[in-house]
Amino acid sequence: MVDGGPLNAETESLLVSLRELEERLLMSQARASRADVMALLADDFVEFGRSGRIYDKYQTMEALAGETDQDASVERTARDFRVCLLAEGVALLTYRSMRRSTVDEIEVHSLRSSIWKLIDDSWQMVFHQGTPTRAFP
Repeated sequence: MVDGGPLNAETESLLVSLRELEERLLMSQARASRADVMALLADDFVEFGRSGRIYDKYQTMEALAGETDQDASVERTARDFRVCLLAEGVALLTYRSMRRSTVDEIEVHSLRSSIWKLIDDSWQMVFHQGTPTRAFP
């Protein structure tokens, strides 16, 4: 969806592409791969974490590399993706995410937004924000 309205073919294709990239960052294999994270995050990447902390690309890479085997017991899902083209080669992707521990069944829900920029013919994330929210219906 784009602002609640129907998508044209080009915007639908953009939504599919950016959703795939975003979901890759939710996968344990990609999170553990410095090469994958390097390719997906722009050099000037900034994240406003759901914790309230601010991270750059290299802090994010270190945090993801430091995830332990215990993190394998975490399931991450995302849904309700929307895209908005902000400018030529710049898009805002928003969605809802849920992180659930398979050990204690605790769920953490967030509203997420990412700005993606087309850099050297590849989409890279330049900004990401996670905002805590109540459980989704």
